[in-house]
Amino acid sequence: METDPAAHPEVDKMIELRDIYKIYSDGDGEIRALDGISLQIDQGEFVAIVGQSGSGKSTCMNIIGCLDTPTSGSYHLNGIDVSTMNEIELSHIRNQTLGFIFQQYNLLPKLNLLENVELPLIYRGMPQKEREEKAKIALERVGLLDRAKKMPSQLSGGQQQRVSIARALAGDPPVILADEPTGALDSKTGRDVLNFIKKLNDEGTTIVLITHDMSIAEEAKRILRIQDGKIISDQPGRRGIA
Repeated sequence: METDPAAHPEVDKMIELRDIYKIYSDGDGEIRALDGISLQIDQGEFVAIVGQSGSGKSTCMNIIGCLDTPTSGSYHLNGIDVSTMNEIELSHIRNQTLGFIFQQYNLLPKLNLLENVELPLIYRGMPQKEREEKAKIALERVGLLDRAKKMPSQLSGGQQQRVSIARALAGDPPVILADEPTGALDSKTGRDVLNFIKKLNDEGTTIVLITHDMSIAEEAKRILRIQDGKIISDQPGRRGIA
């Protein structure tokens, strides 16, 4: 199966889920974490997926992020059908197409900032000189190049989150998935991080943000609300209203 995103021209439909189900068995029956979800996210959109704990939003994020596969249905990412790929193929697609920003940063404590940002490029097999240059550019974009040799423990929470954003940006992915990216931050720092994510979208990056906080979701161009594994509303956010 061909899995190289570079072999496909970018398409308007960056993310397209069709009738996606994710069903688990709990011994007494089945749990439908996703219950027939269909959605389309175009290139350059900024979409927030909102729902309470247990709503299905995290499962939806895992499917979109190629971290899990659906029980049934199809998923096209940048024109490529990824819904039936094996783990090796999914890993390749994740590394080439997606950047991840998580609530808990996931920085490796024994690596300095530059080395942390380089990690996805190492997995890609990029030569050392090239990946160092790309990592430095990414750190410069988040205003932390002067701290490249610092360790994560020497940074504030907001700075660590900016490093995780740099790591997500280093490979120039067309899609950034942000899972509760401000959840571990105070309100001012969280606002700064959210403003940077909005700036990335202004520069053309497709953003999918997962949150339970409606005040965060309203900053997106479009808001999808999930409940009981179904999309119950699809409406414009503040950035989507002309």
